[in-house]
Amino acid sequence: MKELIVASHNQGKIEEIQEFLKELGIRVIGVGNLVDMSKVEETASTLEGNAKIKADYVFKKLSKPILSDDTGLFVRDLDGAPGVYTARFAGENASDKENRSKLLKELENSKDRFAFFETVLYLIDDKGISHVVNGVCEGTIAEEEIGDKGFGYDSIFIPLEEKKTFAQLSIKEKNAFSHRAKALKKLKELLVNIVDESRNNK
Repeated sequence: MKELIVASHNQGKIEEIQEFLKELGIRVIGVGNLVDMSKVEETASTLEGNAKIKADYVFKKLSKPILSDDTGLFVRDLDGAPGVYTARFAGENASDKENRSKLLKELENSKDRFAFFETVLYLIDDKGISHVVNGVCEGTIAEEEIGDKGFGYDSIFIPLEEKKTFAQLSIKEKNAFSHRAKALKKLKELLVNIVDESRNNK
């Protein structure tokens, strides 16, 4: 596997994935203009289900190795919301800023700000075989936005391992323990095995 297409237009996410996989010699590229992701409807009730929908859609179009992900932020005091609706918490076409603002508003009087992120990665390899891995990062929701790095909810999420939000950390620091990093470490091990198996079968 020399190239892996990520079923996303999120450049920050693509860069994080490339950082993890660069030493394997795998070129990571976003789906870009190859496939119109706006037509994909994430109708599943789980992160894995939504990641599968995206991966299947792109694989049918391109027949190349595809990686998709779905990430959810689960807030205890909101009974697990926003969950699978994390990317569209404030509405279908809501911006990251609008999503963050809505969450801060909902937690305005909350004394329990515990939350966790979960990322599910769904890989369809060059043989069309599916693989699933996940990663979880626990933390708390800050009372205001802090930091200007990252994307999504990074500026209001403080992981348990830190006193800073994700948006105050460099990619390298974030990749030490984030939910996506944990999932990507599992993916990396998986890809090493796939590459080794491919070599042995030649």
